[in-house]
Amino acid sequence: MKTTITGIFSAILILAACAILFSGNLHSADEGSVDRFEYVTLRWGGRDNTHVIRPSGNVELLGSQLSKIKRPDRADDRSFYMNIALNALAKEGYELVAITSDDYVMKRKLKN
Repeated sequence: MKTTITGIFSAILILAACAILFSGNLHSADEGSVDRFEYVTLRWGGRDNTHVIRPSGNVELLGSQLSKIKRPDRADDRSFYMNIALNALAKEGYELVAITSDDYVMKRKLKN
């Protein structure tokens, strides 16, 4: 009997909480400012064909820039050159959010 009363009381509390949450009476302190982001994709295609896809859709080939940088002996091509490109995008304010076998996706917050 005590368990049944506790269960009913708990259900009433949950329903009341849901009614308050979904009634639309609660507002966020900064409801008008929603964070917006833009994304770039850095795609590995070998040193000569690595490129960045910008938020505007423009594709920036990095091969000519990467070929000017001498890779140290025994350093992996992909790791070395992608690290250079990642750091260049980080200087533009981008941060890494996802990685696949060939792509690195980065984002930065848009100024409102």
